Amino acid sequence: MHVELHNRYRELPAAREAQDLIRACVHCGFCTATCPTYLELGDERDSPRGRIHLLMQLLEGGPVSVRTQRHLDRCLSCRSCETTCPSGVRYGRLADIGRGLLEQRLPRRRLNRLQRWLLRKVVPNRRLFGLLTALGYAFRPILPAPVKARLPERRRRGRLPAPRHDRRMLLLEACAQSAATPATNAAATRVLDRLGILLESVPGAGCCGAISHHLAAHDEALEHMRRNIDAWWPAIEQGAEAVVSTASGCGLMLTEYGSLLAGDPGYADKAAKISGLARDLAEVVAAEDLDLLAASSTERVAVHVPCTLYHGLRQPDLVQSILRRAGFDLAETSEPHLCCGSAGTYSILQPDLSRRLAARKVKALCGDAPDVIATANVGCQLQLAGASNRPVRHWIELLDR
Repeated sequence: MHVELHNRYRELPAAREAQDLIRACVHCGFCTATCPTYLELGDERDSPRGRIHLLMQLLEGGPVSVRTQRHLDRCLSCRSCETTCPSGVRYGRLADIGRGLLEQRLPRRRLNRLQRWLLRKVVPNRRLFGLLTALGYAFRPILPAPVKARLPERRRRGRLPAPRHDRRMLLLEACAQSAATPATNAAATRVLDRLGILLESVPGAGCCGAISHHLAAHDEALEHMRRNIDAWWPAIEQGAEAVVSTASGCGLMLTEYGSLLAGDPGYADKAAKISGLARDLAEVVAAEDLDLLAASSTERVAVHVPCTLYHGLRQPDLVQSILRRAGFDLAETSEPHLCCGSAGTYSILQPDLSRRLAARKVKALCGDAPDVIATANVGCQLQLAGASNRPVRHWIELLDR
């Protein structure tokens, strides 16, 4: 598709990048068959092809409105369209650029700006999010039902092993996950210890930057990335093998540090190194001897592969492979490529559509009567737990037993 940039955009590197990305689209429409929002709403403007047209209109200086914003906001950034696209359109990157440009062209209403600002300040702040979660538990009996349903099940971390291995990997703690599902990182630490790997947290590291980035606060996201690089760099220079994420959404963001900071002379090389060392937890475990983790469980496990692992990191079968090798019985599921509706802050900003997607996903996961649902991302875990009557765990917790 041809795009003629408007004068206001011709000197902007991001706009020129978006122009190149749109040129790859051949308007075939294959993406509509796998786009969750199009399947739910049936509106061309809520499909990747329709949104590309809206972004093309923006770049060419055409009229944009709140409706334009609404259709872009409804995009989950699940990247299912990228897996389907025969032309290799990098739609996820295009959507991020487009949201940033639209944010400058069409300022949001005050209440909407405040909501998005609060999400960017609260969710990435581990201590503040933890405090709010603790208050939620304390006042749970009197909370409204919708708020109560969002509170995660209370889980204990358990004891952590003492450092004893020469092999060393760095743990991206993640932000909300530390408070919402503290058992995940603790389980990962214990499992990797059994595999002969020390998984350690580094003081000073924090949010990966994904929340700010996907909410079009791109400069803020880059600051999160630079802070993490500064915190991890001494350990990397000392030989740390990898930077490990137990949340696939954060792991995908880590792989993009190199491209997003490529224009920063002070951080470009370091960011590229971080992206090269980034590993999702499943990638780490899959490369080890799983005989050490043999399971003795009779539970049937339904695996939900998060979009960030399925379409972003292109590992749709990795978690299932690990659990099978470890001795678990996996339930049959359907529509594995479709999003559960969590998508970072999407479940808060688009609650109605998010609930519809969650209900569809739970139905697809539970057709074979599983005992437990396993996933690989904190947002998906919380989303599915609120929509299902079955326990939902991070898959690493099953190996930790």
